[in-house]
Amino acid sequence: MLQIDHLTVRYGDHTAVDDVHLRAEDGEVLCILGPSGCGKSTLLRAVAGLVHPTAGEIHLDGRALDGLRPDQRRVGLMFQDHALFPHRTVADNVGFGPRMQGLSRSDIAARVEEALALVDLAGTDVRDVTSLSGGEQQRVALARAIAAQPGLLMLDEPLGSLDRALRDRLLTDLPPLLRSLGTTVVYVTHDQDEALALADRIAVMQAGQIAQVGEPDELWQAPRTEFVARFLGLDPILDATVQGGVATTAVGRLPLPDQPDGPTRIALLLHALRLVDDLQPVRPDEVAISGRVIARRFAGDHLRVAVRTDRDVELAVPVWRGRGPTTGDEVTVALATAAVHPLQDTTPQ
Repeated sequence: MLQIDHLTVRYGDHTAVDDVHLRAEDGEVLCILGPSGCGKSTLLRAVAGLVHPTAGEIHLDGRALDGLRPDQRRVGLMFQDHALFPHRTVADNVGFGPRMQGLSRSDIAARVEEALALVDLAGTDVRDVTSLSGGEQQRVALARAIAAQPGLLMLDEPLGSLDRALRDRLLTDLPPLLRSLGTTVVYVTHDQDEALALADRIAVMQAGQIAQVGEPDELWQAPRTEFVARFLGLDPILDATVQGGVATTAVGRLPLPDQPDGPTRIALLLHALRLVDDLQPVRPDEVAISGRVIARRFAGDHLRVAVRTDRDVELAVPVWRGRGPTTGDEVTVALATAAVHPLQDTTPQ
């Protein structure tokens, strides 16, 4: 188990990590999700001993890591650029950690064989790493981290440099692999899809601080702040005035029975919107919104239609079947009132 308390890292006047509290349970895959420059990688480097914290404590399995050299921490760190030794064999690369630990040749060979089997690269041990594809090199880097048998495995944007097809394939392969290790994993990414596909829990990071921690469903269904909602792609964020359990907004009057009277801001959850047609008219639990299609964008398995409402609010509506409307068409959007979420922190971002 990883326990981080009051961790702060400053570079001169810049605070990269600001009083972070975070916990990763045994065997858990914890994703740290946030935009570039928010402090994610600095946090990992502080845990690994590559950056000296200004303040705070880090414990791994009850042992304080303060003052320990990186090689004494039993922490494996995999970087985005692989950091493999060029023109060396796969076995040389994967066996680096066990060699540094002083293991015998036979034990090193056993570790290498086991790690390569886990990442589905058995039989590649004598190949030069430069002869491998990008995806294979990525898996060699992961095998090298695994072979050291760390108490904590940390992955820093490991899929960031891969093309979309390879990235999608590894997103399918990685979750069962990481869970099969039984090791606590901290995975850093700026990509929401990666976090949702891999994580048991997600910690959203903003400007050096942890904005919210929760299971993927919890973050999608109940983002606490406008930053979290926007970073997860929940848009638009609407101003609202609540009176007697009803919110008046730019898209209509919406029930918010548990919200106190007064001004607030609300997020529309991803399943809140759909286009109305003859086969699916507006239901009693929906509000009808009129607008005009201003853009269309294909998003893999569906079409996203941008609709500008009569009150100048832009809505992104998914269309899951058929060709959908064309640009300029007048449409009606149905908003599910149960998918309206009031934000706790209403400071505009």
